Amino acid sequence: MKAETLEEILAQVESGLDNPHVGLPEPLFRFISRLTPLVNVDLLIQDGSGRTLLAWRDDPLAGKGWHLPGGIVRFQERLLDRVAQVALSEVGEPVTVDPHPLAMHEIIDPAKTTRGHFISVLYRCHPSQGFVPDNGARQSHDPGFLSWFAGCPDDLLRWHEIYRSYL
Repeated sequence: MKAETLEEILAQVESGLDNPHVGLPEPLFRFISRLTPLVNVDLLIQDGSGRTLLAWRDDPLAGKGWHLPGGIVRFQERLLDRVAQVALSEVGEPVTVDPHPLAMHEIIDPAKTTRGHFISVLYRCHPSQGFVPDNGARQSHDPGFLSWFAGCPDDLLRWHEIYRSYL
């Protein structure tokens, strides 16, 4: 039977979701990002020497460059829980987190219709003593490659220019 009203269409979409607490299918996530701001956390991970851990990114939506590890907050997920999940998924180990955000920024890119509005919350994080990124077979400009920086790299992602003074 073909859906005829918006309510019926949305009911069909919702009935096909597994668990929005875990994440959404990419097409639905992109659609939602065209309608509402996304809330994300970014992790300012610095070691005892003041170096900052950055990851390489290369995708059509954000572009190419170094960025702070981060992630979109899921439905009914606490910000600090997302920080912990990002540390595990992008860094590969837990970090110690200062519980109060270091900064909050609103990012709006009028040229983007998909993923063009963010509320970004920055948390200061500390790795375990002597942490060395495990990049496996990744090379320096493969997505997800992690590297320590004593300053701010020239090829920082445009959206993360808001963090330049922290690096």
